[in-house]
Amino acid sequence: MPKQKSHRGAAKRFSFTKSGIVKHKQAGTGHQIRLKTTKRSRHLRADGIVDNAAEARTIHTLLPYK
Repeated sequence: MPKQKSHRGAAKRFSFTKSGIVKHKQAGTGHQIRLKTTKRSRHLRADGIVDNAAEARTIHTLLPYK
């Protein structure tokens, strides 16, 4: 039986906690950093959590070996 292919683009963008919660990087950190306040930039460094359960299940399907 061949191995199942995983979606490498999703592997680069998402990570999981030990309990299976899907984490992602915050949007809005790629440009115009000087216009954002220091507090906003600092909070954008933290990982966000995928709240939608259907999207989290889809991501788990795309990454079967993580």
